[in-house]
Amino acid sequence: MLRLSSFVTAGFVVFCSGFLLGQSFHLPVPQGDVNKAWMADKGNGTFKNPILHSDYSDPDAIRVGEDYFMTASSFNCAPGLPILHSRDMVNWTILTHVFTRQFPVDHFSKPQHGNGVWAPAIRYYGGMFYIFTEIRILGFI
Repeated sequence: MLRLSSFVTAGFVVFCSGFLLGQSFHLPVPQGDVNKAWMADKGNGTFKNPILHSDYSDPDAIRVGEDYFMTASSFNCAPGLPILHSRDMVNWTILTHVFTRQFPVDHFSKPQHGNGVWAPAIRYYGGMFYIFTEIRILGFI
């Protein structure tokens, strides 16, 4: 049986079914940091699809001031819950990941295809980012 565990610090607070995770870090605004391998931005006010040339399943994005932040499902992969930043919703940069190891660590010490973190929702309130998600272990918990 899973019990509520808490790992709370300033920065991101992640509410998962059965777990409360947190990680603090500085959210810098990237200056000119773009992916040279794929550029969705054509440089003339238009863009080409795909915006993100990668698999970001179940993305959720918010606007905070002039900045956009996004997270997506990471399933059983670690690092997990990527946090991306954009000023225009075309040029995105990975800022960090919420966790470096999938919780509960003892359960995810072996690959768990189909389990892990699914469909996160990111919100901002009172100077703090919040991510709501669930950790799928042997079905939904």
